[in-house]
Amino acid sequence: MSSLDITFPRSSILQAFNPKISTLSLSIALLCGAAQVSAQSNNIESIVVTADRQETELRDIAASIYTVDSEYLTTIKHVHVGEVLNSIPGVVFNRGNGQESLLGIRAPVLTGAGSCGSVQTSQDGIPLRGAGFCNVNQLFEANTEQASRIEIVRGPGSILYGVNALHGAINIISPTLGEAGGDVSLDFGPHGYGRLNLGYKTVSGDHAFGVHLNGANDDGYKDDSGFGQQKLNLSHRYTGDITVTTVLAATNLNQETAGYIEGAEVYKNEALKKTNGNPEAYRDASSFRLHSRIEGEFASGAEWMLTPYIRDTDMEFLMHFLPGTPVEENGHSSFGLQSMYSSMLTTDLEWIAGIDLEFTDGYLRQTQAGGFGSFPAGRQYDFDVDAQLISPYAQFKFQSTEKDQLSLGLRYELLEYDYDNKMIDGNTAEDGSSCTPSAFNPAGTCRYSRPADRSDDFNNGSIHLGWIHDFDEAQQVFVNVAHAFRAPQATELYRLQVNQTVADLDSEEVDSFEIGYRASRESMSYSVAAYWMQKDNVIFQDSSRSNVSGGETDHLGLEFNSLFNLTDALQLNIVASYADHTYGANIAPRGVTVSIDGNDIDTAPKLTGNVQLRWAINENNSAQLEWVHMDDYYTNETNTNRYEGHDLANLRYQYQSNNAWYFAARVTNLFDTDYAERADWTSFVGDRYFVGEPASLYVTIGTAF
Repeated sequence: MSSLDITFPRSSILQAFNPKISTLSLSIALLCGAAQVSAQSNNIESIVVTADRQETELRDIAASIYTVDSEYLTTIKHVHVGEVLNSIPGVVFNRGNGQESLLGIRAPVLTGAGSCGSVQTSQDGIPLRGAGFCNVNQLFEANTEQASRIEIVRGPGSILYGVNALHGAINIISPTLGEAGGDVSLDFGPHGYGRLNLGYKTVSGDHAFGVHLNGANDDGYKDDSGFGQQKLNLSHRYTGDITVTTVLAATNLNQETAGYIEGAEVYKNEALKKTNGNPEAYRDASSFRLHSRIEGEFASGAEWMLTPYIRDTDMEFLMHFLPGTPVEENGHSSFGLQSMYSSMLTTDLEWIAGIDLEFTDGYLRQTQAGGFGSFPAGRQYDFDVDAQLISPYAQFKFQSTEKDQLSLGLRYELLEYDYDNKMIDGNTAEDGSSCTPSAFNPAGTCRYSRPADRSDDFNNGSIHLGWIHDFDEAQQVFVNVAHAFRAPQATELYRLQVNQTVADLDSEEVDSFEIGYRASRESMSYSVAAYWMQKDNVIFQDSSRSNVSGGETDHLGLEFNSLFNLTDALQLNIVASYADHTYGANIAPRGVTVSIDGNDIDTAPKLTGNVQLRWAINENNSAQLEWVHMDDYYTNETNTNRYEGHDLANLRYQYQSNNAWYFAARVTNLFDTDYAERADWTSFVGDRYFVGEPASLYVTIGTAF
């Protein structure tokens, strides 16, 4: 089957429709309507999550957690994980080129060396990256395509997820083991896209085995772009006096990367939107993780768990977004151990405690083929960093009354770095010489600076207080008060610029307050949450390109998600989020010469939403229509440039035969809207964009066995 691009005429109805007013009005109307019917009781929907490192019903957790199950992932058949995450309240996701991405949870889309340190991303609770060594694109190192579910914690989650869960956490749960059987399918799409998906499970006595793999190839929508990607999960579970679940996860990515296109609203220009100003750019990345979750129960009823793991990552890419387009090589190897002990101290008091240990050896090297001006040829950075993490935690849950549950969580973290510079210290070229003087750089200083060998340690503490009150079996309110942190990443400390010789950085900290309400009845379920967060010691790059901390930002938001069973055949899911992310005091980023205190943070849309109408046509056929809304947002700190936002529609259809064969088709960007996956602005080039793809048809053919 050949690939296919399809184009539909623009809809005058959609162009005339004001999505911001309509989405907000619809959300308010649904909230009011839900308030009127919530007294009709039923059990609150029991969604099993693992935020407590053990299976727990959502109604017993004083936090906002959203779960995407395997059925939804099978329906979406996402090419990029952003297609899934953009349907979750409080999540803002920008896709770069290929499999690259930028993410924000209850935050703007964050950028920079430490942006990935604000959200903990894990598989089965094991972080995808070592503490201090995150990468903004690290989600492509997890097999989200074949996951049994994806759990998203919105808001600080540092107590049980640990380091980096400053704004939230994403936990990808590996494919489940169980009854013997398998599934194989082929996906076809535009610009040469194809993917093979294979899953197989079997059981033999006390042992269960599983293999899940997928391999994709995409020639790329833009010129000289595309990727090849392979992901593998091997799993085994032994069930006896103890249960041992072992998972090996490996990924590989080879990508030809297309850079930004530049110019005001150039993403609407048919002649330019497919151009690639960086045809030489690439990204090669591989990852490997192996963990065994060993769990059992004492005669007293107390439960315990030990999870040793190893991890290895390597990445090489051309930094096409920097002058001189240097090549970066980075990677690390880790050994870690997670532990958990849980028991009932009394009939009303439960406690969970444990300690996390991790030891990591990391490296980074940056080189440039030819030098000019302040950008020297040869090695610009070459250093190793050893990191040690020790982090005990405890959580208590007290059923104070029949309708009230109180919780207290505590975590302490000690993260130590040992940095070894393998080059000449200071602001020089590789051989110790100065860089070439110019009119812009008469002193001949080099852009990059390397600190001398040193050690740094960060001691942090987190606390969580929660309260859940059940009005009845069908509705409850919860309150969550938390203090969380993230230590500086290794690159923020040791990848310095210009004349900075030491980065004296503190850990970023967040104080958060959240109140939420959850309810369900026979034909509907919904939740609403409001939050306030203040972040201190924000790390940023100042006007002299020095990494500094001490900034402040403020975050306010309202989130809503609901599920309505309109008829036996029709189901409506509505997600909406309104957020206000603003700069506080003490932030003066590079290139900004005026006060931005009180300004909106760039790439922080206020209103985002997702509406899905699902139709079970009959026993064998189903369809889904999805509407995705991205509000307009500023693209610079001074709030003088903005992206207009966009609305997208996606249509999906599935046919399931009576003999295990199935067929699916989906049209993304149904009305062929011109839009940007990411909009940005710099003082050097002005507006720049990653272009969204036009209307495209994807087809899946598969069978279960």
